[in-house]
Amino acid sequence: MDAYERARAPAEVGSGTRQGYDGPARDATHLETEYRMSIWKQAALTLVLLVAAFFGWLQFYPGAPATLARLGIENVPFAPQAAPAGPGDDATSQGGSRGGGFGGQQSAVVAQPVLELTINDRLTAIGTGRAVRSVVVTPFASGRLTELLVESGATVVAGEVIARLDSQAERIEHDRAQVALRDAQARVERFQALRNSAAATAVQLTDAEVQLDNARLALRDAELALERRSIEAPIGGVVGILPIAAGNYVTSQTEIATIDDRSEILVDFWVPERFAGMITVGSSLTAASVARPGEVFEGNVSAVDNRIETDSRTLRVQAKLPNPDDRLRAGMAFEVGMRFPGDTFPAVDPLAVQWGTDGAYVWAIRDGRAERVAVRIIQRNTDSVLVDAPLTLQDAVVTEGLHAVREGAEVRIAGRAGESGAPPAAAGGS
Repeated sequence: MDAYERARAPAEVGSGTRQGYDGPARDATHLETEYRMSIWKQAALTLVLLVAAFFGWLQFYPGAPATLARLGIENVPFAPQAAPAGPGDDATSQGGSRGGGFGGQQSAVVAQPVLELTINDRLTAIGTGRAVRSVVVTPFASGRLTELLVESGATVVAGEVIARLDSQAERIEHDRAQVALRDAQARVERFQALRNSAAATAVQLTDAEVQLDNARLALRDAELALERRSIEAPIGGVVGILPIAAGNYVTSQTEIATIDDRSEILVDFWVPERFAGMITVGSSLTAASVARPGEVFEGNVSAVDNRIETDSRTLRVQAKLPNPDDRLRAGMAFEVGMRFPGDTFPAVDPLAVQWGTDGAYVWAIRDGRAERVAVRIIQRNTDSVLVDAPLTLQDAVVTEGLHAVREGAEVRIAGRAGESGAPPAAAGGS
């Protein structure tokens, strides 16, 4: 006995009094009303769910328009328009379909053609420039700096004297060495004359000649010491800011000046290891100053390191840029660009890539039939996926309606994703 029957029972077997009869009757009427309202609520909820399911079927099932058309239902609100039937579709709609799909019809899918894109065909890196030759000038000996013969920013040539140290002691030693040399020469001449008259022995003449050689060496040593009191430019170039002034005491570790040869600029940059086999000495490149993005300079690779950095997995490369107008400076940042042949792979829409127990695959449409093709993903981009697979430009891959595609089944292309928009942009390098 349900709640409704239990509520009515007391009313039927009451004592006959008004109080015993009216109370149970009112409770039964109330329960009956609630019971009928719950039935209507359930019926309304079921109707809403059915309507929602119908509209979901219209929007997401590719064969919905064709199914409604066969049933004679047309112009359904919110229903997508059915794709125009081709010559083969007529036979299919009449019951002659051999492919999979709802109601025995061919599967209607959206497909996109396969493209070919190239990767690893260009390289962009940030490098740092430096002078082709740069020298920090220091004196050979210690002493007091008496003269600075150049100024900051001056251009000097190799061998030009840029500073001098006090040299009085060295000049005295030089003069003493000259006197000793003249004395040794005269001594040798006397012994040679005595040797001709047999008044001197050969041993005495030999000793005099040895002393003459030592005097010559002492003079050369004195000349070298005196010469090193003058500080010369080892290379030609531009003098930097002078860190010292005349009158300071300097040692062999004191920096006198820096000289940069800016006739050419070397740019050091690092590239990923996958480009290691593509870069060779002499390869052309372009370099744009980060501070001056509108100026592009042509250059060549001048050196390639012999090993990969294990920490960063990069290869150090050095480029050389001509600088005839002296517009470039050491320490500038450059954006280096290089071009390579690159690697070409088939590119498919990201929606076409599916995953199975044996890896990734796509559904390719060949001769109107679906064929499952295993792929190996090379690179993912925003609007394309590069794969390694036996795909050609004549193939198309399914991007929508994948649930209705079966191996070897005939498919009907309801539209191509690439017809309304531009093809995906080419994949870049590094």
